[in-house]
Amino acid sequence: VQLQASGGGLVQAGGSLRLSCGSSGQKLRNYVMGWFRQAQGKEREFVAAISWSGIQTEYSDSVKGRFIISRDNTENVVSLQMNSLEPEDTATYFCAADGGTSHVSKTPGRYDYWGQGTLVTVSS
Repeated sequence: VQLQASGGGLVQAGGSLRLSCGSSGQKLRNYVMGWFRQAQGKEREFVAAISWSGIQTEYSDSVKGRFIISRDNTENVVSLQMNSLEPEDTATYFCAADGGTSHVSKTPGRYDYWGQGTLVTVSS
């Protein structure tokens, strides 16, 4: 599965961005999808994940209430709507696919496929 993440950019604190993750060819409806991020000098951390159907979602405490993960299995896209952005949200964001289970996971090692990352920079 080849994943392509897009939508990153430079935004002021308090602003919004919408990230998208798609795949050419492979249908994402068979995968639990997650978003992770990695700030410079830090480890990759979980941001949000969504089940096959989109019914179950999980968020990290740091983004809960500000970010919304969603998926459109018809369009083969998973999105991350990021609102009320803070400078601490600055990182490279990665989408990932977990094909081994129907359960949403926060653990990076559970995900089988990763996109190339898209940079989000939030200025103060």
